[in-house]
Amino acid sequence: MIEVKNVVKTFDGFHALDGATLTVPTGSVYGLVGPNGAGKSTIIRHLTGIYRQDAGEVAIAGETVWENAALKARIAAIPDDWFYYAQSNVRDMMRFYKGMYPNFSTERYEKLKSVFNIDEKRTIRRLSKGMQKQVAFWLTLSCMPDYLILDEPVDGLDPVMRRQIWSLMMGDVAERGTTVLVSSHNLRELEDVCDHVGIMDKGTVLLERSLAQLQDNMVKLQVVLPDGMADIPAEVPVLHASKIGRIHTIIMRMNAEEATARLAVYNPLLVDAVPLTLEEIFIYELGGVDYAVKDIVL
Repeated sequence: MIEVKNVVKTFDGFHALDGATLTVPTGSVYGLVGPNGAGKSTIIRHLTGIYRQDAGEVAIAGETVWENAALKARIAAIPDDWFYYAQSNVRDMMRFYKGMYPNFSTERYEKLKSVFNIDEKRTIRRLSKGMQKQVAFWLTLSCMPDYLILDEPVDGLDPVMRRQIWSLMMGDVAERGTTVLVSSHNLRELEDVCDHVGIMDKGTVLLERSLAQLQDNMVKLQVVLPDGMADIPAEVPVLHASKIGRIHTIIMRMNAEEATARLAVYNPLLVDAVPLTLEEIFIYELGGVDYAVKDIVL
């Protein structure tokens, strides 16, 4: 289990983290989402032992991360700006990782050659951005980590390779119980792989729930009102509403059954619940219409 409790981190008077709290269950895939500057990368740097918190607790498997070499040997991370030595080739970095991680599997490294199909003798800095990211996954997955922490992990990869890498990671979750925390702006992709989600803003975690709970706590309805009723009544607690022709599309913070019951008293001609995407949940949990895309006249 990964636990962050009331963590504060300040840089020159700016609170990058302001009492952030989150819990990642063992063996889960946890998606950490939020706008730019929310504090996601700062949390990741605490979990990997790069930063030390000013206040609060950061623990993995019940142990403090800071200066805990034995624990760090069980954690592998791929940051957005993955590091490699400038003159190294893939094989050089493999030997480096093998010296850092006791559980590094040479057998798995060799098996993954056929997946990534990159010449081990090529200097990494001469590879494309996407190929460098593939090398990062090749080495990281060979470390056989218990905890995998990722920041924008598949950025720059083509769709086929993205699917291949997610397949490998999900296989580790299923077979080895690997715990994965992934920060990404690709909410559509997270929706396919995550079972828990935390939404961050301004240095705090606004909420965290299982994806199923998130989707059950907010509903999108398409509604056709009876003749003579032009708009959704003001007393209906609507987060957002739009209208095309006679069809009203509304978002409400409740489950589908409760929302349908609230509208039933107005005798609508049609009420149809539509699944909300993680992107829609993200937008409306962060402030609804005030956070949505705005039309600006130039």
